[in-house]
Amino acid sequence: MLLEQAEQLVSMILQSDIAEHYRQCLYSVKNDPETQRKINEFVDMKDRYEEVQRFGKYHPDYKEVMGKIRIVKRDLDMDEVVAEFKKAENDLQGLLDEVSVIIGRSVSESVKVPTGNPFFESSCSGGCGSGGSCGCSA
Repeated sequence: MLLEQAEQLVSMILQSDIAEHYRQCLYSVKNDPETQRKINEFVDMKDRYEEVQRFGKYHPDYKEVMGKIRIVKRDLDMDEVVAEFKKAENDLQGLLDEVSVIIGRSVSESVKVPTGNPFFESSCSGGCGSGGSCGCSA
């Protein structure tokens, strides 16, 4: 019964406006020729960047690659299709985080729920077991 209800929850999330917007944005990223060109250019530059990093500033192309990777990355980040996708991805992650926190807190206030979002972190700085301000003992 619990698994059936979990599947119903998954179905509700998949049918949500947030999930639908995410899928639309993902489709746009995968099918926009200019966005794909920028992604491919970034992937190529990332490979060159990783090669240069092995040798550091002694690599003959160090300055060129370090400058170019920043330009290519900024161009990709400023792409409207990519920006909208990242926003949709964050919105979907936020929904999943909220659901996780609601489920976790329904079980117990002390259940750790990994969200990766500081908004959902408890008042315990450093996590339980760290001797933080919440009174946890190390």
